[in-house]
Amino acid sequence: MLWRQFSPMRSWIVVQASKTVKLDRFSFSELKMTDSLPPFDSFLLLSFGGPEGPDDVIPFLENVLRGKNVPRERMIEVSDHYQHFGGISPINEQNRNLLASIQAEFAKEGIDLPVYWGNRNWHPMLDDTLAQMRDDGRKRALAFFTSMFSCYSGCRQYRENIEAAQAKVGPDAPIIQKVRMGFNHPNFIQSVADGVKVAVNELGVTSDQAVVMFTAHSIPMSMADHCDYKKQLLESCNLVAQAIGISNWELVFQSRSGPPQQPWLEPDICDAIEQRHAEGKLNSVVVAPIGFISDHMELMRLYFREALARAQEVEAVLTPQLQRLGDLPKRLAAVRTFSTLSESAALAAANKRIANILL
Repeated sequence: MLWRQFSPMRSWIVVQASKTVKLDRFSFSELKMTDSLPPFDSFLLLSFGGPEGPDDVIPFLENVLRGKNVPRERMIEVSDHYQHFGGISPINEQNRNLLASIQAEFAKEGIDLPVYWGNRNWHPMLDDTLAQMRDDGRKRALAFFTSMFSCYSGCRQYRENIEAAQAKVGPDAPIIQKVRMGFNHPNFIQSVADGVKVAVNELGVTSDQAVVMFTAHSIPMSMADHCDYKKQLLESCNLVAQAIGISNWELVFQSRSGPPQQPWLEPDICDAIEQRHAEGKLNSVVVAPIGFISDHMELMRLYFREALARAQEVEAVLTPQLQRLGDLPKRLAAVRTFSTLSESAALAAANKRIANILL
């Protein structure tokens, strides 16, 4: 089985509305892996969510920033970024397209699992989705997060969201079991590699001539120091580079926030472009967004505009934005693989270390 090589134990997590225990610095719900578990009867796509009109922007941002020490004037500033695009996030429409493709793939492969979708920050909200699943008689779902890398906001917070939604829905809320983070799954790597190859060809350079900047959302160092986010990003970038034979690549970041004195992961994409040009090492650059399977934030579009403006200043060339990974057939193959895993296979795979991710 393809997945057998790639499933670390801590990424197979069962979440149930019951008391929690601490294990390996993560919080898990206490649930014995026994034959009494109900079979998988549904599939849950769990995502970030985004506004779908001007009036949605402020309530959406209030959901995103709830409990965070972010001044309201900063939230208003961010809302202006969204309003540049009509207050509409691309992520919800992309998730609708992804859901339709998953349903079509399931039907094609004879997988009889109804597909549900819930968001952390905007409709359809996760607690409403779990309530619907309960009302539909669903007992146990396999969950796929639209985040490939481990950090608080990309993994653990989603698990906390699940537990909070289950508590709100009540004791009949479905059990949710998530698949592991897909940062080094062969289908994910190949999807990114395919996009980079297209961009390199558009530039009219060879793989060994291309400068590739893989970009991801920055996070505070206080968070990065306690998770594998950067380590996993570097592994993904290295695997993509190996797959297409590029050696001149760099991991950069965008969309940092917070006060200036708070350190975040660097370098910033615009600073990296400027520095390489100042050193005389940059004539053209491929910018490859690698952090998510869809446009996870509207600031990604704004970021591309900012990076393009900076590139024009330094006489560099940016390729058009790469096709998002959620639209690629190989991503669907990965999702299909996730959905067909048995519990025994996942637990058996838990003791294996990754030897060669591309084999």
